[in-house]
Amino acid sequence: MVTALLYLLVMAFVGAMLFLAASAVFGRSEELAPLPPGTTLTALPAEGVTGADVEALRFQQTLRGYKASEVDWALSRLGREIDSLREQLAAVEAASERPGDAS
Repeated sequence: MVTALLYLLVMAFVGAMLFLAASAVFGRSEELAPLPPGTTLTALPAEGVTGADVEALRFQQTLRGYKASEVDWALSRLGREIDSLREQLAAVEAASERPGDAS
């Protein structure tokens, strides 16, 4: 019984030492200042969103996934960009289909 208890204590000590060593090596115990309420690090350009911009999007993670307001904002922004591009494409197609177009 004493041997099992001693074994358990040694394992707990070794685990704690490994945890502290890993924390010292991989985490510098520095905390970033919290963002002001209502702000986010998620960003997209005002116009001309590219695939690389979408791939570079990063969302703040919460307990159950990503922060919903940031994802909603990004989807809304991308939707507006797609609608704008479709309107421009439709205008160009309509202009090219008009008879007497000087192109």
